[in-house]
This record gives sequence, structure tokens and C-alpha cells, in this order.
Amino acid sequence: MNETPSLLAVFAHPDDETFRPGGTLALLARRGVRVHLLTATRGEAGSCGDPPMCSVEELPTVREGELRCACAALGIEPPRLLNYRDGHLSEADSEQVIAQILAVVREAHPQVMLTFGPDGLSGHPDHVAIGQWTRESFQRANTVSALYTVAVPQSLASRLEMTRIRAVADEEIAVTVDVSSVWDAKMAAIHCHMTQLSSSPIMSASPERQRAFLSAEHFVRAAIRGNLPTCLDELRTE
Repeated sequence: MNETPSLLAVFAHPDDETFRPGGTLALLARRGVRVHLLTATRGEAGSCGDPPMCSVEELPTVREGELRCACAALGIEPPRLLNYRDGHLSEADSEQVIAQILAVVREAHPQVMLTFGPDGLSGHPDHVAIGQWTRESFQRANTVSALYTVAVPQSLASRLEMTRIRAVADEEIAVTVDVSSVWDAKMAAIHCHMTQLSSSPIMSASPERQRAFLSAEHFVRAAIRGNLPTCLDELRTE
């Protein structure tokens, strides 16, 4: 069974796919991995920009367009969207969401799944919920080899004084990926999310600080079946 390598990323909002794992997704796509994205909401609780680029009513459509732009910039598959309410994802029916994730698993045949860890990286309830449901989906999908979660190591968060990030102990990081070779693609994808740039602290930081935070991406291996290396392991740089 020599299937084309495939990864399914499952996140809550447009832009979740870009700021932390975007470079890794771009690198995987360039290596021939089919990178699929499932996004649970259209991000209607986010910013309209400063100054506003659209009305509140227009924001879901605008952010869907931004998401599609980002996927194209990263070279990954067009996104699938579930259309749950932004900011209220944790109120959704768990079994319904899990069933929808599993439907994409059956369609995309990923060997690897990627999502948020237990703290949702920032503590956002939507992040926490989608991470929990993705982990449960992994447990039920015995065809998937590994589950990874996006993370920021404590040493980096401390060095950059990033108090809003729920960092993890450095020893929990299983894979660190240097994404400097796809920096332009990652930044292009970030700038696709135009409405959100003014609300992202890292985008108002110095170029040096942006590089320090965005040019390496870190992942926890939350679960694995077997002992074969995955497409993410093959990108490990330290």
C-alpha cells in the first residue's frame, strides 16, 4: 500500500493554519505530501481590521477568502469548512464534530493528523475544543499513524517574554522544523489574513522578533501507532 503521503490539519479558525504550522505545511507540500485542512469556523468573531476592511456581516465571507488565499500561498489543498459559530465551538455537539472529522479522515486517508494541544496554545476555548475532538477522532481512526500538536517551547516563550502563550516544557517538543527556506510563502500566507494583522502582536514586533518566533515551528507528538517515522519526523531539524 504505497499511498501518497497525506496529513490532515484540524483547526478552529482561519489563520490557525498559518501562524504556527504554516511553514511546515508548505515544506510538506513541496515534498509531495498532500496537506489537507479542516477549519471548524469562519472566524466571524475576529477583527474586521484597523481600519475596518469590511462590515461585521461580511467578515465570515471575507475570512473564508483569506483562508483560501493562505492555503494557495502555502501550496496545500483548498480548505474544508464546517461553519460552526466562532467563539462558541465548545458548545457544539461533540459526536457531530467528531463524525465530521472522521468523514474527512475516510476521504483524505491521512497518515498524520495535526491540531492544538490540551491548552489550545493560547487557552482559547475553541482551540481547546477542536484539539480534544481531533484527538478523539484519532483514537477512533486506526488508519492514522500519528497525532501531533502545535506548540511553543518554554525556552522560546521565556526569551521573547510571550506571556499569552501556553508554552510546553522543552523536553515535550518532539519535532522542530526550520522553515526559513519557505519564509516567503509563510509570510505571504500570513498577509492573506489581512483582517487579522492588526490584532496579532507578532506582526507589530521588530523583524528580528518576528524571525525568532516564526522561522522555527515546534510540535508535540501526542500519540503514535507503531515506530515508523512520519512525514513530520522527516522534517526535524534538531
